[in-house]
Amino acid sequence: MGKKFFDDVTPTRRSYLKSGSAVLAGGLLAGCTGQSGSETETETTEATTAATETDATETTAADSSYSVSMSPVGEVTFESVPENVMVYSLLYADMAVAYGHGDAVNSLGFDSDAGGRTLDAYYDRLDGVSFDREGIAQLNNGSSSISVDKELLYELDSDLHLMDPALAVSFDGWEQSDVEEVGETIAPWFGNVYSRAHSTPPEPYADGYEYYTLWELSEKVGAVFQAEERAAELKSVHDDLVETIQSNLPPKEERPTVGVVIFMSDTFYPSKINVDGFATSHIRPLGVTDAFAADDVTYETSYDYETMLEIDPDVLLHSFGVASYYDVNSIEQTLADHPVGSELSAVKNGRVYPSGNPVQGPIMNLFQLEMTAKQLFPEQFGEWPEYDGGAYPEIPEEEQLFDRQRVADIVAGN
Repeated sequence: MGKKFFDDVTPTRRSYLKSGSAVLAGGLLAGCTGQSGSETETETTEATTAATETDATETTAADSSYSVSMSPVGEVTFESVPENVMVYSLLYADMAVAYGHGDAVNSLGFDSDAGGRTLDAYYDRLDGVSFDREGIAQLNNGSSSISVDKELLYELDSDLHLMDPALAVSFDGWEQSDVEEVGETIAPWFGNVYSRAHSTPPEPYADGYEYYTLWELSEKVGAVFQAEERAAELKSVHDDLVETIQSNLPPKEERPTVGVVIFMSDTFYPSKINVDGFATSHIRPLGVTDAFAADDVTYETSYDYETMLEIDPDVLLHSFGVASYYDVNSIEQTLADHPVGSELSAVKNGRVYPSGNPVQGPIMNLFQLEMTAKQLFPEQFGEWPEYDGGAYPEIPEEEQLFDRQRVADIVAGN
């Protein structure tokens, strides 16, 4: 049996009303003793009718329940679409918006203004699509480690924790017993985040953990919000976009070498492109040569200027470059002012670009695919315009690689 969205035992606001109907019927029947026959028959009939109507309502509610499965949580059963949802990672906030339930999100893992600005940057180009982050709680209050106060989850009293429980067990001070307690006494967990890079989740979730593509995750979350048709339509837009890009790519030998980095304090932190996981699903379909393919790159890998010049990618893509923590224009200027950084081919040729957020949901992925195609192949897909760090740039309609109005209509449920 899957977990229930409502708790059948604990008398919370998510409990069934079965006990109420039994008390109602029992009380009415018990009160008939000593009354006249006609009164007894009348009240008995009323009680029986009330009980029957209540049972019918319960049957209808039971029939309307639905279940969705995802590793590592297994099958979760919902009695209705969740209306108050805890979200940690930005991709799930983007999914909630995509499926018409952005207003259900009550929290984000980090600064909601920072994450919200990233979503705004894309949503500004979609009529009627927005994310209201007023009152959104920030879950993480740590700095060097992730610290989430379990009591905050009780205060939020969510209908669903749209987050990977394997991530929760990695929080500072959390044990599996805490994860189980929250899932049983507040609301179930539903999420999978280690598919981002196919990394190994912490125990006790490592055995049997399954990995999904971004669009497989989107399909499952769409089912949670009973928005399967919207999920399928967005997937269709994505598939059309990828086909458009891949059918117009130049021969492989004419494609640039690309390095994906984060730059901080005169240090480059590289990421690989052609690896499993949804983190690079906005770059991998473009079939470019990964400048770091020959290196053993991990999250701890770092390069100085001299090492980067030895590798010397044709293009540098800076992750988290859209309406986020990094001002890529300033970073490019810093590189240009450095005696070694200025020798990088990407700097000399003006090919240092803001790149997408690896923790991307379906709407973000569409824009980030288009953005990357333009940055890497301007002759095929049109020039990437100057970007000031705010909203996603205005792209002339004839140079857009996917239909904005179609996406806006899908989000609106039209």
